[in-house]
Amino acid sequence: QVQLVESGGGSVQAGDSLSISCAASGFDFTIYTMGWFRQTPGKEREFVASDNWVQSDANYGDSVKARFSVSRDNAKNTLYLQMNNLKPEDTAIYYCARYMKPYTAIRGPRTANEFGSWGQGTQVTVSS
Repeated sequence: QVQLVESGGGSVQAGDSLSISCAASGFDFTIYTMGWFRQTPGKEREFVASDNWVQSDANYGDSVKARFSVSRDNAKNTLYLQMNNLKPEDTAIYYCARYMKPYTAIRGPRTANEFGSWGQGTQVTVSS
């Protein structure tokens, strides 16, 4: 079955960098667009970034553009999110997700209900 396992979260200071990963299994990772979302208590999941199955084609949420970078390693079935110049408002649980349909590239920020499989999340805490 589809499994997405995030790792690499932690506590950092404002201005620091952090990289989180998502190990995928149970499906053909190479043909799916993948995404990162984040959520804080009482709020809906917020789109952070997506990496289209066609490589070198990514989308970012407005709040993270120019600071975060999404990438994938198809040989390792792993999705990454490099987060630079972190701010306290980046504090959230970060989730990895698989887009609903294979062979589908997306443009612009998306909603969580367009993604069909989710990991358990990894906590990122940024202190000022």
